[in-house]
Amino acid sequence: MTASSGDVSGSGERVFLRLGPPPEEPNQFVVEGAPQSYSPDVQARLEVEAKEIIGRYPNKGSALLPLLHLVQGEDSYITPAGLEFCASQLGLTSAQVSAVATFYTMYRRGPTGEYLVGVCTNTLCAVMGGDAIFAELKEHLGIGNDQTTDDGSITLQHIECNAACDFAPVVMVNWEFFDNQTCESARELVDSLRAGKPKDPTRGAPLCGFRQTSRILAGLRDERPDQGQGGAGAATLAGLRVAKEHGMEAPTAPEDQS
Repeated sequence: MTASSGDVSGSGERVFLRLGPPPEEPNQFVVEGAPQSYSPDVQARLEVEAKEIIGRYPNKGSALLPLLHLVQGEDSYITPAGLEFCASQLGLTSAQVSAVATFYTMYRRGPTGEYLVGVCTNTLCAVMGGDAIFAELKEHLGIGNDQTTDDGSITLQHIECNAACDFAPVVMVNWEFFDNQTCESARELVDSLRAGKPKDPTRGAPLCGFRQTSRILAGLRDERPDQGQGGAGAATLAGLRVAKEHGMEAPTAPEDQS
């Protein structure tokens, strides 16, 4: 949108000012075609689920983060419709909801594929091969950072530390871990996703689609089988094992002298 400010230069030429956020402005939920509101049936369904989520908190404002995951599960990203829905359910303004949503990188700002593939490119993962893996996947998939394949199956993203440095380099798919990756194993992983036969994560539950993952993060029922995939891996526990073998203990805290 533009607005004329009239002749302010004395040259007889009109000056036009662009109103609203610049198109390249980061952290804005402005995507062409994004829903501005939900249909009555979607609204009713989301209200039932939101009521269940909000009821878990003594202060309903505390339910904002799971509600954002709920609407992300509807649209695959945060849309004006989702912002307005969260605001109306919690008695907040859309600006307040947007301020929270833009703070956390797990809330997507554009349409997301069936699988969000995140390659850690932070220091240790990068040194161990993360940068090479990310470059390999960009070429293999024909897309860049935060872009989605034409078939809508994969959105590729370089991400910051996933607190899994002992398994570097790490690739995450819909927030599930694939540890100790190589360029070859990462290519095989994304090929399995595109073929509809996703590999099992190194740790964690079997993969589901990105929208369903968002609904699980919202606190709704997780139908995936619990096969005991959790718990710390051997690499994480190595230091503890060595400490026990050598009788090492943490130093005793000094007594309070106050």
